[in-house]
Amino acid sequence: MKIGFVSLGCPKNLVDSEVMLGLAQEAGHTITPNASEADVIVVNTCAFIDSAKQESIDAILEMANEKTHRGARLVVAGCLAERYRDELRREIPEIDAVLGTNEVPEIVRAISGADAGDGRAAGHTGSGAGRAGEQAAAVPVTLVREREGAARNPANAGSHDYLYDAKTPRVLATPGHYAYVKVAEGCDYTCAFCVIPTLRGAYRSRPAASIVEEATRLAGQGVRELLLISQDTTFYGVDRGERGALGRLLRQLNRVDGLEWVRLLYLYPTTIDDGVLEAMAECDKVCKYVDLPLQHASAAVLKRMKRPGNGAGYRRLLKRIRNKVPGVALRTTFIVGFPGETEAEFGELLRFVDDVGFDHVGVFTYSHEEGTSAHALKDDIPARTKQARRNALMRLQKRLVRLRHRGWIGRQVRVIVDGHAPDHDLVLKGRLEGQAPEIDPVVYLSDCDPTAFLPGTFVTAQIVSARGYDLVARAKAKS
Repeated sequence: MKIGFVSLGCPKNLVDSEVMLGLAQEAGHTITPNASEADVIVVNTCAFIDSAKQESIDAILEMANEKTHRGARLVVAGCLAERYRDELRREIPEIDAVLGTNEVPEIVRAISGADAGDGRAAGHTGSGAGRAGEQAAAVPVTLVREREGAARNPANAGSHDYLYDAKTPRVLATPGHYAYVKVAEGCDYTCAFCVIPTLRGAYRSRPAASIVEEATRLAGQGVRELLLISQDTTFYGVDRGERGALGRLLRQLNRVDGLEWVRLLYLYPTTIDDGVLEAMAECDKVCKYVDLPLQHASAAVLKRMKRPGNGAGYRRLLKRIRNKVPGVALRTTFIVGFPGETEAEFGELLRFVDDVGFDHVGVFTYSHEEGTSAHALKDDIPARTKQARRNALMRLQKRLVRLRHRGWIGRQVRVIVDGHAPDHDLVLKGRLEGQAPEIDPVVYLSDCDPTAFLPGTFVTAQIVSARGYDLVARAKAKS
């Protein structure tokens, strides 16, 4: 049968989609990028905030309409399915099967029409090792980046147990030169705004040997950049009693032939340790890039969010990171409009961002989500105020980036080519070491023969100008 996939949400969800694609392919099905010719349509959903839920519902309804016209089978998977299984079945009868986050291995049964979605799924360790990391011809993927969500929550233990491994078949939906690798699944935090622990279960790390094996296979298939992800990547190994495990893992991955960059996403202010920073500074393949979602800088707001720390502590942490990793790029995200956030507390956040000077900032307006402890609070910040605060913070960040870009002009840099610029066939789009795919600004390479630099090629270039958040460079040679 022909299987069409729509994947929504964060990179962690994308890996689940890639595993389902691999399992379907291993079972003899073919993957099609065109839903209009698919016998089975799978929608892997996100449910972190209202906009993500709405996008997921819209995608399901669109595919339900496609199914009605052609008699295809419709499977809904992922976080929305985990969170609203019964409601989805009741409200959208066109859905044939629902798979929660712990039921990824059930995808083959769901495709075939066998009973599935009963919560019995366990980790797949079948014979598909040869296909792990295989590239799909074209998989329709819509990504809503950065769904992040602090006391540890042992009550989640045992609620989920699924965890893929190096032998699990997988078909990449990313370009062939970079891939995401989950180092762990689940989360033990109880951040007031976040429902992820309920959807994904307790934190559980993969063995380092499994990650290195997967990385080695991916590198052999042409992957040059590996992005390590989990809900809290710096907690990796702690659940297994292996403190310092992430730093050791980075040094192992630094020795994998074929890899050029190893990037960490989703770090946490209380679990980022000197071992990680030292590996980042000393390993030539580990990107000097720290993605540290802080969420706010006011101690009062952070306390209501059930997050650790305060602005002063965060300043000390960021200074330590910069001292230990010279030239590091800092990325963070913030939530504005959390219940009770005053103008003075928002002002603290503005001053913090102005003082610290992040390379990349993402800002979300608070979404009042049922199933979170914050839902018991009054959502007392008007939507227009939330949006105004987001706009003010982004205006500040744009001014800071414009000032920082002055220091980039004339510099010689190393750029990875991602492909053609979307609006110009003669211009290439790439990234610096301090830029992650999809979520950060890019570098546009002009004045070059685009056929000379295929995706995944590393290029030495000179920065000549800036365009908004992005940089413009002139390619010099392959590096």
